[in-house]
Amino acid sequence: MSLDALRGFDMFWIVGGEEIVHALYKAWPHPPLHLLDVQMDHKAWEGVTFYDLIFPLFVFIVGASLVFSVTKMIERRGKTAALKRIFFRSLVLYLLGVFFYGGLAKGVDGIRWMGVLQRIALSYFFAGMIFCTFRLRGIIAICVSLLLGYWALMTFVPIRDIQLTPGNIARLARQSGDEQTAAYFESKDSPNPSMIKDSPALAGARRLFYSTTNWVSGKYAEGANLANHIDFQYLPGRKWDIFFDPEGFLSTIPAVATCLLGVFAGLLLRNANMPDQRKVLVLAGAGIASVGLGFLWGQQFPVIKKIWSSSYVLVAGGYASLFLAVFYQIVEVWGWRKWCVPFIWIGMNPITIYLVFNLVQFDDLAERLIGGPVKQALGSWGPLAINVLVVAMMFAFVRFLYKRQIFLRL
Repeated sequence: MSLDALRGFDMFWIVGGEEIVHALYKAWPHPPLHLLDVQMDHKAWEGVTFYDLIFPLFVFIVGASLVFSVTKMIERRGKTAALKRIFFRSLVLYLLGVFFYGGLAKGVDGIRWMGVLQRIALSYFFAGMIFCTFRLRGIIAICVSLLLGYWALMTFVPIRDIQLTPGNIARLARQSGDEQTAAYFESKDSPNPSMIKDSPALAGARRLFYSTTNWVSGKYAEGANLANHIDFQYLPGRKWDIFFDPEGFLSTIPAVATCLLGVFAGLLLRNANMPDQRKVLVLAGAGIASVGLGFLWGQQFPVIKKIWSSSYVLVAGGYASLFLAVFYQIVEVWGWRKWCVPFIWIGMNPITIYLVFNLVQFDDLAERLIGGPVKQALGSWGPLAINVLVVAMMFAFVRFLYKRQIFLRL
């Protein structure tokens, strides 16, 4: 129950909790709320906020949960059946991710091949395969190897000395006399060229990229690191950040390590020989150590979500372990469960609520119910009322599914 509640708590911030905090701060702009408001936005590049922990926390929980589900499958039907189920679930989730980001609506060039759901699918697939194949020591060795290997690639593999950002490409294009490419990337209204077939602007950026003769290594800046350059060169279709994707090819490697950290937590929780209070202490101790080690590593390999740096894996995994320790203490050890029931409604249907929230215009429904004169009458508190109603509708929807035992289990 603590895992389901934590998963629901995590999803709550994605399906409206974040907007409630933003709206509350706008209505009542006081310093304490400003601190919360800042934590509800992603860091532009380096560093970490609470909102930067939401995605890796979900991946961590995926790892913890698969220990229970896959072990049960192996016990009932054998390892082969478990491996087939992992493959099928991963494939369906990956295809849902492709559909979620537009599918074929913008043509083949407009498909976003790597995204949030796709990253979850790939992390689950590889972590599940590793869990089924190796014992604990082997899993630990693989997790450490993934983090160290990713760091080594990002640090020592040479890359072209060019920063792939619209501003920098526009500057370089203008210097080279390519006014058309410069104007395209200077304009804020230009469409994403990565989803346009044979885009002249993207062709201009590629000419600048491949004409760069100076090579460097150990760079982690936005658009000037190995992960971003590999996406630019090899990732087809739509890229979220024009030249690269925050859920791109290379950064999938440390994301698998995040899922394996969750596997370690799941193995701990499933250990019937360890008292519950001891489990909490181990989770908390491991979390504190991981956060500390992550920030220490971050002095050399910065904590950056958009490239899922190895230091970020440790920081985010450490906080995930601390969150799990708190929820396990409250729900399992102390037995305080009534307060988390709404989170369990969400936590039992996370993929469903994620898809529905992003495909159905709940904010439009809320505006129709209490918008117009009601919203105007509330003044600065009107947007907060809209967001609270959106979240209330979310809770009503997942409660409806929960009461009727309707679950999308991938």
